[in-house]
Amino acid sequence: MIVILYIAALVAAVGFLVLCIGLTMTLNSLKTTLNNVANTMAGIEGQMQGITRETTSLLEKSNSLAEDIQDKSQQLNTVVQAVKGFGDSVNGLNNSVQQVTSSIYSNVSKNSDQIAQVIQWSNAFMGIRGKMKERKANNETVSVSTPDENGKRKRRK
Repeated sequence: MIVILYIAALVAAVGFLVLCIGLTMTLNSLKTTLNNVANTMAGIEGQMQGITRETTSLLEKSNSLAEDIQDKSQQLNTVVQAVKGFGDSVNGLNNSVQQVTSSIYSNVSKNSDQIAQVIQWSNAFMGIRGKMKERKANNETVSVSTPDENGKRKRRK
């Protein structure tokens, strides 16, 4: 019976040894896996820091662009207001021209008889002037040559 106890103790010791070897192999495998996980996490941490830096840089650029757009928008508002002022000035000028045109038209309508008389008088004056020029031209171009006593021709008007 003692032998059975020894055999049982030996079987138990061998079983415990197999258990310890299996547990050691499992723990070594777990250690390798955990080292890989730790390395992966370190890589992820580095990538996250890079992403954080890039995100911060992008946010700064976005804020800068937003400020630039806002400044340019305000400048554009100034230009739009200037163009509106120019349009208002042009409208005022158009109104003034229309008023002057209306005033001239009404004055011409009121004085149309006098204007017609002025035109008639100017036409008559131009006719008289033309006739006077004609007579003057006719008087200057008519000249007759007659011989004098010496045989030379004399011009007369």
